Amino acid sequence: MEPNQLTLRPLTGRHEIDLFNQLPYVLNEELADDLAHGRRRPEWMWVALRDGRLLARAAWWSRPGGDTPFLLDLLDIDDSLPGPDRVAIGERLLHTAMAATLPHGIRPPEYSRLVPPEWRESTATRHVVQDRMKILERAGARLFVERLRLEWRPETPVPEPSGRLLFRPVQEAEELLTLMTLVLDGTLDAHSRDDLTRMSPRETAAGHYEQELVRYTSPRDWWRIATLPGGEPVGFVVPAHNTYHAIIAYIAVLPRHRGKGYIDDLLAGGTRVLAEQNVPRIRASTDLGNTPMANAFRRAGYVNFGREINMTWS
Repeated sequence: MEPNQLTLRPLTGRHEIDLFNQLPYVLNEELADDLAHGRRRPEWMWVALRDGRLLARAAWWSRPGGDTPFLLDLLDIDDSLPGPDRVAIGERLLHTAMAATLPHGIRPPEYSRLVPPEWRESTATRHVVQDRMKILERAGARLFVERLRLEWRPETPVPEPSGRLLFRPVQEAEELLTLMTLVLDGTLDAHSRDDLTRMSPRETAAGHYEQELVRYTSPRDWWRIATLPGGEPVGFVVPAHNTYHAIIAYIAVLPRHRGKGYIDDLLAGGTRVLAEQNVPRIRASTDLGNTPMANAFRRAGYVNFGREINMTWS
């Protein structure tokens, strides 16, 4: 197949969503709603066509009202094509789409790919993931981190309170920001560690708070600070809803209280808040290398149902 036979273009409108969804991916069922609510735009959704056949696609996502793409979360190719053609077509599409879509002179948004939990063990699945990573690498991206995707389901018992900690709502933003700053000391989270190479702990905490936590429309009185019986804070947990799912948005133990198993109490507390809302599931994620957090989710009955590949540009 000759690359110059390709038509590379963005969608002309929402009516082309069926064309875009001709390639399978777990996010397909969310795309129409994303378009309707401004989390995606047709001009951010690109296709590679040959004789009307969809061979590749790429799309960015943003928070509602965002003027620029925030995340590249769709890059798919027709996996029935020969290997060299797959990568060449995907590379050309991504190069063209990035040049036309992204503001000049800024670092491209992070790439996210949702994959099965044991994606390396299946030859077919491994090739699918590696082909897309190869396209990103040729565009200048590199692997940043692999994350576990976790889920609590209603049939799973909610851990009872241990009685070691007391829970209360967050009283004011400054209180939570102070704790968020403190827990960055010794953090195992790759994104936080990367932010700390460019910003102070306070700036890193404020950025997470302003860009993530305050954007959730779920009640802020779900957010909990855990204390010892005498009132000393031990940590906090932020249960929330991110438009798609109920989530554990943030959870952490203060450095001086780590190693005592309090993470289990915090996770149980946050899970109880969301379970009381009768949600169909609770989602969470943590870095593959954050073994203590992954083990805490496992003890609380969360199932590892997938992984996420994150790639970034330097």
